[in-house]
Amino acid sequence: MSAAPGHRFMLNGKIVTSHAAGVARLADVMRDEFGFTGVKIGCNAGDCGACTVLIDGRQACACLTPVAQAAGKVVVSVEGLIGHGTMSRVQRAFISHGAAQCGICTPGMLMAATDLLAVRDDPTDAEIMDAIGGVLCRCTGYRKIVEAVRAACGEVGLPQPPATGHAVGAAAPRVDAIAKVTGEERYGADGIPAEALWLRVVRSPHARATLRLGSFDALLRTYPGLVRVLTAADVPMNGFGIYPEIKDQPVLADGQVRYRGEAVVALVGERRTVEAIPDSAVPIEYVPETPVIGTAAAAAEGAPLVQADRPGNLLIAGHLQCGDVAGAMAGAAAVAEGWTETGFVEHAYIEPEAGWARRVGDRVEVYVTTQSPGMDREETASVLRLRPDQVRIVPTACGGGFGGKLDLSVQPLIALAAWLTDRPVACVYTRPESMAASTKRHPARIRTRFAADRDGHLLAAEIDADFNTGAYASWGPTVANRVPVHAMGPYRVPNVRADSRALLTNEPPAGAFRGFGVPQAAIAHEAMMDDLAERLGLDRLEIRRRNALRIGDRTASGQLLEASAGLTSCLNAIHPRWLDALDEAAAFNTTAAGPRRRGVGIGCMWYGIGNTSMSNPSVMRIGLGADGTLTFYNGAVDIGQGSSTILTQIAADTLGLPMAAFRMVMGDTDRTADAGKTSASRQTFVSGKAVELAALDLRRQILRRANVGSAARLYLKDGRLGVEEGGILRELDLPSLAEGRDGDALVGEGRFDPPTTPLDGNGQGVPYATYAFAAQIAVLDVDIELGTVHPLRIVAAHDVGRAINPQQVEGQIEGGIAQGLGLALMEEYIPGRTENLHDYLIPTVGDVPPIEVLLIEDAEPLGPFGAKGVGEPGLVPTAPAILGAIRHAAGVRIDKVPVLPHRLRAALLAARR
Repeated sequence: MSAAPGHRFMLNGKIVTSHAAGVARLADVMRDEFGFTGVKIGCNAGDCGACTVLIDGRQACACLTPVAQAAGKVVVSVEGLIGHGTMSRVQRAFISHGAAQCGICTPGMLMAATDLLAVRDDPTDAEIMDAIGGVLCRCTGYRKIVEAVRAACGEVGLPQPPATGHAVGAAAPRVDAIAKVTGEERYGADGIPAEALWLRVVRSPHARATLRLGSFDALLRTYPGLVRVLTAADVPMNGFGIYPEIKDQPVLADGQVRYRGEAVVALVGERRTVEAIPDSAVPIEYVPETPVIGTAAAAAEGAPLVQADRPGNLLIAGHLQCGDVAGAMAGAAAVAEGWTETGFVEHAYIEPEAGWARRVGDRVEVYVTTQSPGMDREETASVLRLRPDQVRIVPTACGGGFGGKLDLSVQPLIALAAWLTDRPVACVYTRPESMAASTKRHPARIRTRFAADRDGHLLAAEIDADFNTGAYASWGPTVANRVPVHAMGPYRVPNVRADSRALLTNEPPAGAFRGFGVPQAAIAHEAMMDDLAERLGLDRLEIRRRNALRIGDRTASGQLLEASAGLTSCLNAIHPRWLDALDEAAAFNTTAAGPRRRGVGIGCMWYGIGNTSMSNPSVMRIGLGADGTLTFYNGAVDIGQGSSTILTQIAADTLGLPMAAFRMVMGDTDRTADAGKTSASRQTFVSGKAVELAALDLRRQILRRANVGSAARLYLKDGRLGVEEGGILRELDLPSLAEGRDGDALVGEGRFDPPTTPLDGNGQGVPYATYAFAAQIAVLDVDIELGTVHPLRIVAAHDVGRAINPQQVEGQIEGGIAQGLGLALMEEYIPGRTENLHDYLIPTVGDVPPIEVLLIEDAEPLGPFGAKGVGEPGLVPTAPAILGAIRHAAGVRIDKVPVLPHRLRAALLAARR
């Protein structure tokens, strides 16, 4: 057979010839044949735009373009934007404006923007949004991307690093920004060895079934490239989970499946072979059973048990009680009550789960996209029955997580396959597989009852919340315990009863998703505040201000707030905008001739930083090498929120040296200490404090060896460390110091564990060391005929303690708002129906309105330089504000989110009857 003639085209300035089949995806050819992994694959369906390239100067989805169509054309990926060693204007603008967070969509965004700027010198914002509208971003909220593209119309230089000693508080560029905008960053699917075997999981099409496996002999004969089929019998310890006492999720199903998408067997072999084997060819016999769907079915008397050892399908219950709720309710001037219902929400990170593993002697190394390398190591070791020191986790760049990459996904499978075959083994989930198999935001059904006196002061709150935790525990216990603490909102309420249940169902496991149940609770408690304001004739902002927690108040869990409680400052900051927006809405609605009505809503939140009433430590190390190299051994994985940059800013100012002096080792469990999970908005506060302590420790060692005082200044140049005091410069003889681990002469170490106490049977204690607070305003229009909602702007005031990097803090808030908007208006995951980014809708650039961020800095004494966290808080108040604005505009209260047009229209029609 003669060789294929090949497809010749120009790729990033060089003539290349591909011998792939003409129908091969251009994205695969560019990545696998020519090594341009800046072309990202997020969906392989043209939905996400991460694979966008230029073909003859115009943007195109490389995943939808057959390589034959590239023949004779000029193809450019992000790697081709650098000319003569210089980044393009749009690349520099993305760095200057903080437009890249996790970075997985950044190459596609850059290519779309480059297409626009080649034909439009001065595009409008509408034209920019139209040009990049085919590329989805889950992190940024798009606003900084639009700003960057607009800035790229002129000359753009790279931002200068902050001066020594002035890093904290500066908009320092991300330490990983250049790698993200040039395509050099390596994500889970980007560094797979060429010789690696491929692993593909066969998953259950049923939500509940028993199963029997047949013989795989015929399958292995039919597909010679298939090396091995892994089943539950191959897994040494076939159970994993978040909590030491709960290992309820099997790596591979053993005799039964509990949700649609559960892993049953794993096919290991040559990539083309395992991808070509149809599921129907694998000898699995299912006997479907009636699944338990929804919390009502799970809690019904006589309901089938999802897990045999969980009576009543109850995983765990949470409880908080203080005061006399019944008595306070009886004496109240106004009582509001109602139900709130939310559904499954998909994380929809643009990078699907991916990684590879290899066996090295009696150890296994796993290179993976993750939020928790320490936990990955512990759980992978447990599954393989190895010691933790026999497992090494090396985090790749993480293309978005939001909590969804805290749970294990590919880790135990590729580690097991690599261990058994003694070959590198890789696995990359497809988009539908990722959406079917991964954890979701917990659906909730919440009953609330709030009472106030005639002046609007809250007297009591009563909350009953059921959370659908799906087939397995995942983070269900965290949600059930966090929600009662937060359920009454950021308000003084002397009498509270809050109960929560996490119930098991035959639905996808619900896990961590930016807020751990607090966003669902906020929708409920903010609706009660609006109800009470209406009943008492009070302004909606004012009733919140009257009840806002302040320093000196006690929370419902009995905790005394001694510092950093900035909700009142947030409300005061947005108050002028609130009055203006109300006047604007009144004027618009008075003169509106069409079906649009304008509304204004407000939402408030609080969020406990870190784990609930649990030890939550982080350990950080900074090494000074004999050659003058500063190495930051950072176990805190940056999933796009910018922690690597913020922690470096803290280290630099504490040590007294420039940010540029540090090189970083991130997350490698062989080289970094456990900094805990990247979750619960904890890395800036917890790991940031550990970094500050590590830098102080190293600084003290240096000053002691130089025999100078604490006010001395440090200098590091050309590998030489100088110490200046009183005009006298001393140089430390680093080579003479004994080398420690990793070749360091000196190592500073810091450990921080926020002070909390366990909660008693009534939820009393100190669950968190500090809280973030926020208030947001939403302004929107409702089409009262169609039931559509058109957001116009969001104003967000957030108490962040101290903004270590204001640009990144703003970016986190904007990104959280975009996800909150999706929660409120469009995102609804339905197993088997919305398992792609075409049917499951996340906000595009056209859906996110202008956002004004107001940073409130009410310093937290425990935090590094006064900082707290902001990852989760940006999302929490958005949906309540949007729902309040819909109610203000249309006169109806919607109890179920998302507020899809048919639901809003049905409510409007019901109100007219």
